[in-house]
Amino acid sequence: MKFINSLGFASLFAFSLLLGSCTNLQEEIVDGVVPEAGSVDVQSLLDDAYRTLWQFQVQDNIWSLQEHSSDEIMGPTRGTDWDDNGVWRTLHDHTWDAEHTFNRNSFNSMGRGLYLANNVLAYNPSQDQEMAARFLRAFYMYIFVDHWGQVPTREPGSNIALTDPTVMSSSDATNYIISELETILPNLPDNTDAWVASKDAARALLAKMYLNKGVWTGDRANPSFSAADMDKVIQACDGIIDSGNYEVDDDYYDNFRPNNDMVSSELIFTSKNDGGVQGGEVRAHWHMTLHYNQKPSGWNGFCTIADFYDRFDDPNDVRFDAEPADLTPVSGLHAGFLIGQQYDENGTALNDRRGNPLSFTKEVSIFETGNNLEVTGIRGIKYIPDFVNIDRSDNDYVLFRYSDILLMKAEAIARGGTATGGDTPASLVNEIRGKRGVATNSTGSLEEIYNERGFELWWEGYRRQDQIRFGTFLDAWTDKSADDATRLLFPIPSIELSANPNLKQNPGY
Repeated sequence: MKFINSLGFASLFAFSLLLGSCTNLQEEIVDGVVPEAGSVDVQSLLDDAYRTLWQFQVQDNIWSLQEHSSDEIMGPTRGTDWDDNGVWRTLHDHTWDAEHTFNRNSFNSMGRGLYLANNVLAYNPSQDQEMAARFLRAFYMYIFVDHWGQVPTREPGSNIALTDPTVMSSSDATNYIISELETILPNLPDNTDAWVASKDAARALLAKMYLNKGVWTGDRANPSFSAADMDKVIQACDGIIDSGNYEVDDDYYDNFRPNNDMVSSELIFTSKNDGGVQGGEVRAHWHMTLHYNQKPSGWNGFCTIADFYDRFDDPNDVRFDAEPADLTPVSGLHAGFLIGQQYDENGTALNDRRGNPLSFTKEVSIFETGNNLEVTGIRGIKYIPDFVNIDRSDNDYVLFRYSDILLMKAEAIARGGTATGGDTPASLVNEIRGKRGVATNSTGSLEEIYNERGFELWWEGYRRQDQIRFGTFLDAWTDKSADDATRLLFPIPSIELSANPNLKQNPGY
């Protein structure tokens, strides 16, 4: 099959306004002019495709679709703060529509990454460049399948001004991505820097594809999971496990520190940041939740909800609460979930801006008013702030890591796959639990695996996908009613429908 350039004139014009570009290619694309081979710096084009991964680091757009639509995060309107025309509320209560700003921006930014990765293939790349571009193309297609169930496509180097993109269905795109990953895997480099496409990154994505294949090629509301697909998940995971290149970190927060690329033994694929030089907005992952009077000063926004918080089953779980030596003595902050009175690094109790005790409450509403609106909601700190480079932080953003691989293998066995290497769902889950300071008492049931994924991977961008696969995404939780299968997909943005007649609106919108 020949492929792919994503999107059309309207979207790429929007990219030029929204994201800009690090090369002159953006102007040339928007004009519909395809440069001749040899006139493009292929590596720069590939680097731009990698840079689009920075979009996962910000607090809005694609991350907000992944997390605010789930039971892990709420973005309350706090008096006059955080209203933003309801963009956070409608994600939380599942009332978004085709005009939703973050949905449109996400469709555009993921399409830009897809376009750039695919366009590398039009300009005689080296084999290494081609393999990396094809992996990134598959990755961005995976995001389209998961969120919108359709993938706009073009042949590499095609003139965007003359033809509308064709569109692949969720089922066709899923099968294509799997085939493409299996084709390129032998020619990708072995374990290397985690921000570079590698065999293990492809295996991790293959495991994701096969684990969710029953969702994306069938009935999303009532998926089936074939034993054959689960065996493929296990095979992909075993390729990573058997390499000996990874282990569950003794210190959970090594995965999220400013120097995580140096100290973590779990990182498989990341979005690279170079502290003080360039990178995405990973700082958003502490600013978005911390109060203005904490260190570092935050934006007093997002919190988790009691429905999710109360799932944690052991107060000794470091994922729930910890006092890292590079965080608590420096700022007074704990890592994990912040509840109750907050303190500075000297042990002095903090107040909010009204002079009330800064004591975070479990109770929270999507609309907050009154005297306590700055303290409602349990806050989360996962990425350890980079106090040296606070505005251009060094923490690489994690996309795939080893603990997720163990949990995917556990789930695949529990769903009927063939156990290998003496592993059982219980042993795989307990391997992680033992490193997190909690009792190794999991029986490996699907419910326990689901809960463990929440404990281990909270706020990492997988909760919506997990909830859909486990059948809980349409349930009710705090300030969100039960809803119907319409919400298992996001709508195609209205501007895209008008620009490309081959796109069809998803049912119910």
